[in-house]
This record gives sequence, structure tokens and C-alpha cells, in this order.
Amino acid sequence: MENQTFNMDILQLEGLKVSPQSSVPAFILLLLIYVFIVVSNLGLVVLIFMERSLQQPMYLLFCNMSINDIFGATTIIPRLLSDVFVPMTQRYIHYYECVIQAFCAHFHGGTSHTILMVMAFDRYVAICNPLRYATIMTTRMVVTLSVSAWAIMFLLVAVAVSLSVRLSRCRHWVNNPFCDNPSLFKLSCENIIVNHVYGLGSAAVTMGASLGSVLLTYLRIAIVCLSSKSEVLNSRALQTCATHLAVYILMLVSGLIIILLHRFPPLSDYRKLASILFHVMPPSMNAIIYGLQIKAVRQKFLFKFCWRRRTSASVRVGS
Repeated sequence: MENQTFNMDILQLEGLKVSPQSSVPAFILLLLIYVFIVVSNLGLVVLIFMERSLQQPMYLLFCNMSINDIFGATTIIPRLLSDVFVPMTQRYIHYYECVIQAFCAHFHGGTSHTILMVMAFDRYVAICNPLRYATIMTTRMVVTLSVSAWAIMFLLVAVAVSLSVRLSRCRHWVNNPFCDNPSLFKLSCENIIVNHVYGLGSAAVTMGASLGSVLLTYLRIAIVCLSSKSEVLNSRALQTCATHLAVYILMLVSGLIIILLHRFPPLSDYRKLASILFHVMPPSMNAIIYGLQIKAVRQKFLFKFCWRRRTSASVRVGS
């Protein structure tokens, strides 16, 4: 009986499906992407907190996105890297590790939506109520919005994962590159209709609220810009909103592809690849999009980079 219980606690994970010939290139590519995600996003956060001129609500709220991107990539990529050179039949993961990974994966995906909703609200206030911006987007408001973005998804995902953990298990095969909530409740032979309903319902509410709030926000911003004759306002709105919208569309399309591919079982391999890309592509692109598009961030980064190069050159000449 103890041996049977132990076997049920050790799951077999499909992981990343690559041929032995492709293992080394896949490992190097994933490692480079992971290092880039961590360095670029962490560098952006450090730059914002070090430069007082960048300690504005818009940039402070973006720090949430960078931290969430690092968190999401760390949830998936290190495990994939550790299993690349391990045969598929020998890729094992403990059940509690699978639960933690599933929670973190869904937490990252959901928080991406709530953070972008908060950032859309910030842009709405800045463009539609510029005179009241400083009184509305105070430090307390930024902290409240940031904590709410994380806390709401923490509760929603915690309930979803708890509904899966309560089920008994009769299988040990995780047919996915990494553990997620569907992987958990599919290990059970019990009735999982509640898990399906809650999972789809919470996903629909999250994506619906996200899409609805962003559409309404940008519709209002568009009306204000069209009715305004200020070129400065329109240029500022286009610069900041285009950046935010690009990040949002990238994240939304990545998530919708996974949902659509779920409806076509023969395309399961493409769905698995898309699920990996969801935790890899947006995190690797967000820092680039914001870093290059936002003038203030770009100028500070170039100033720091050029200043260090001049300092190094001066030291070499002096020596």
C-alpha cells in the first residue's frame, strides 16, 4: 500500500518533445531566452527604481509587468532545461511540485491581464484627466492597484488549483510540457465537471474583464484625442498607448491561440508549443517594447550605457 501511494505521488511529465539531435540547440536557445528575459526585465526594474525621474506611476506600474514576466519564465523554463537531456520515459516530477508549477503558471497568465488592466486605467487618467492625474494616481493608489492586481488572481487561481487537489488520483502521466490545472484534474477518474466549469468561467471572466476594460479605455482615449486639437496631447497619447496596446495584443493573441487549439485534439502538439511560447514570447518582448518605445526610459538607458563606456575609455587612457 505504501509503495502504491508513493507511485501515485510521483508523476511522469512529458516535458519538451525534442529529438536527441535537437537537444543541444533547444537547450542553448531556451537558456539564452531565459537569460535575456531575466536580465532585460530586471535591468528595467533597477533602472526605474534608481532614476528618480522615472519614478512615476506609469513606470512603477510597469515594474509589476517585468516582475511577473520574470516569475512566469522562471516557472516554466528551468524545468524544461533540466529535462531536455532526460529521456521522456524518465522525466519524473513529484505531485506537490506539479501543483506548485500549475499554480504559478496560471497565476502568471492571469496576473498579466490584471496588470495590463491597471496600466490601461493609468493611461486613461493621464490622458482624459491630466489636471487630476497627480491627485488620483498617488503613491497609495499605485500600491493599492498593484496589490489588487496580484491578490485577485492569487485567490482565483488558488480556488481552481484547490478544486483539483481535492480529487483522488488514478493516473500518473502528465501529457503536457509542464504542469497546469487541466493536467492536475485529468489525473483523476472522478467527475471533474466542477473543475471544467470553474476553469472556463474564471478564464472567461478574466479575459472578458480585461478585454472589455481595455476596449472601453481606449475608446474613451480615442474620443478625447479626436476632439482635442493639441498635437502634444495626441503625440503623447499615441506614444504611450501604442506601447501598452502592443504588449496587450501580444499577450492576448498568445492566450487565445492556446484556447483555440484546445478545441482541436489533433493539433495538441501545436497547442503544447503555444503554451510554452505564452510564457516565453511576451516576457521576452515586453521589456524591448517598453524600453525602446518609451522615450524617457530609452534616454536614461542610453545615457547610462554611454556614460559607462566613456568612463571605461577614460580609465584606459589614464592608465
